[in-house]
Amino acid sequence: MAYDPGHVDPVFLWLETSAASTFIRESPSLWVFPFILILHTWGLAFFVGANVAWDLRALGIGLGVPLGRLERYTAVMWAGFWINAVSGLLLLYAYPTKAMTNPVFYVKLILIGVGIVMATRLRRLMIGAGDAPAAVPTGARLLAAASLACWIAVIFAGRFLAYTCSRLSVDTPC
Repeated sequence: MAYDPGHVDPVFLWLETSAASTFIRESPSLWVFPFILILHTWGLAFFVGANVAWDLRALGIGLGVPLGRLERYTAVMWAGFWINAVSGLLLLYAYPTKAMTNPVFYVKLILIGVGIVMATRLRRLMIGAGDAPAAVPTGARLLAAASLACWIAVIFAGRFLAYTCSRLSVDTPC
């Protein structure tokens, strides 16, 4: 499907020229755009970090860590997710054309969704199997390996967003 500037430009233009979008994008303060990036990074660390801990446990690393201890970090994981969601929406609001005309953005969103589904399934499998190292089902190990690959791909896609685009704004090609 070819890009149709007459179809999406009014929406992007409206978002880009709003006072909030302009403020996020152009404020000279370190408390605006750079702080949003910092929040996005922290959210990523908590969100993906908690998932990676489960993945590694399923793969046999950290077998001495009881699953109950890992389960306590589920709240931290979801807090990281919501920090990422809010900060991600703010970043999207600052540069809607750049993100929404970039296929990498959609790949990242799909990977996050797949990662959440895998993380939920992995936790259910692990809790059902118990704490014994031999009790980790083969399916959980395969799911953990796929989950690790997915989270790595999410991080790469997020980083590629900073360096790939077809249009920075409605009026500016990259």
